[in-house]
Amino acid sequence: MSKFFFQALWLNPLILTASLTVASSAVAQVQSGSEAQFPLVDEMSQSEPTALSQVTSVSQLSDVRPTDWAFQALQSLVERYGCIVGYPDKTFRGNRAMTRFEFAAGLNACLDRVNELIAAATADLVKKEDLATLQKLQEEFAAELATLRGRVDALEARTATLEKQQFSTTTKLSGEAVFGIAGVAAGNTINGREVSKNTIVGDRVRLNFDTSFTGKDLLRTRLQASNLAVLPAARDNGDLLTREGNFRFAGEGNNEVGIDALLYQFPLGEKTTVTIEVNAGAIDDFTDTLNPFLDGDGATGALTHFGTRNSIYYLVNGAGLGIRHSFGDKLELSLGYLANDPATPTNGSGLFNGAYGAIAQLTFKPSDKFGVGLTYIHAYNNDFTANGSVGSTLANFREATGLPTSANAYGVSASFQLSPQFVLNGSVGYTNARTLSGLRGDFDIWNWQVGLALPDLGKKGNIAGIIVGQEPKVTGASGGFDRDRSTSLHVEGFYQYQLNDNIAITPGVVWLTAPDHNSDNNDVVIGTVRATFTF
Repeated sequence: MSKFFFQALWLNPLILTASLTVASSAVAQVQSGSEAQFPLVDEMSQSEPTALSQVTSVSQLSDVRPTDWAFQALQSLVERYGCIVGYPDKTFRGNRAMTRFEFAAGLNACLDRVNELIAAATADLVKKEDLATLQKLQEEFAAELATLRGRVDALEARTATLEKQQFSTTTKLSGEAVFGIAGVAAGNTINGREVSKNTIVGDRVRLNFDTSFTGKDLLRTRLQASNLAVLPAARDNGDLLTREGNFRFAGEGNNEVGIDALLYQFPLGEKTTVTIEVNAGAIDDFTDTLNPFLDGDGATGALTHFGTRNSIYYLVNGAGLGIRHSFGDKLELSLGYLANDPATPTNGSGLFNGAYGAIAQLTFKPSDKFGVGLTYIHAYNNDFTANGSVGSTLANFREATGLPTSANAYGVSASFQLSPQFVLNGSVGYTNARTLSGLRGDFDIWNWQVGLALPDLGKKGNIAGIIVGQEPKVTGASGGFDRDRSTSLHVEGFYQYQLNDNIAITPGVVWLTAPDHNSDNNDVVIGTVRATFTF
């Protein structure tokens, strides 16, 4: 290149400014004439301006191809003159509109290059007019350049603060606090004892520490404290009168903090996930309960244990192993074994000699709107009280008899989303339990429920729900044991109002007809207001 051409291109900012303006106009004309060839907007075009960085070769720009119509011009500006900068992710984004900030940054790079050439050249190569023009351009864009420097300085300060104050590079902290106020609004006696109608208030607080070592695994450590008693209770000493209608978010205690859930979950190949449960494990850690919008584990959705999921699921809890294997997009198999008291070394306890529950479930989801699960559970020395609180007094066979028992349970659960705002759920369960020593007998126990969820009712994020069903009931018994003579219906309704992303208020009511499956008992109506805070 001749010396004259070199000076004309680099030492005259007027030529450079005019060239950038003409190029910008030309690109706009080409874009408006052919949308297919040069799309106007990409996914980055609406983002905030980001810092630009100098590149020394056009090959460093990942989105520039030799077939691009401006490739030769870019190659010349980058490799011959060093006057073009790219984004930190090594892209040029040539098909998007240029902001004034980006123009200022690009122009500044060229002006820096001009200053370098001026300093290296002799005085007679630079005209006073060029210097005056250069000074004028610098003054015109001084505000934009100062703004960019301020934004970069602020980002650097914020980044330094986050790096200094972050909890952990691998652990995420999340929390959940549930406040509940509840009381019995109607119903006088159950099983000959007067029902307490005192209004109570309590809480359940959880802190989850979720750690990942590979990005695909999960180590969850949960701290939990609670103090909300279950209802309905006797007026004289607070004893539980029936396990029907108990809230999922309730928990005995005096807000002592302890380890609740403790598990490690990791993939085994592309289609299998293994969950090691060490404490307070439940089937929803590795099994689909097929109750979307209603199964929120007490914090959201249904208010009660019964409304949250199929009652037979409560036969499995504790510590052990869960496996979830996908055969494709539509079929899944869940297997699990959990022991109730695995840490106790005495006889009749431990991982394999004490109470336990084992589950196998085949889940079929032909579409995102419909799913059905077929469940089999085998339980030893276990009933519905271990991880939940559902059913009549007689239905909790181990607690009722005080004898070692064995049970086999079979269940069907389904969910059908008729529309985005209308989801129908249902489940049915049959449990056959048998005493293993002392007075021998068998129990036939049935439960069922139908639930309706109305997502986004009134406002996005809200949920309304109605649940009707029969909590576990002994329909037949042998060996001299009693069966439930009446049928109690569980009717539950709630409306979860989402105040914002972190706070939800849920008023609700639970109506039990013939509590404890005994028509001699008064109907009981329990009211509650649940407030859930998440962070």
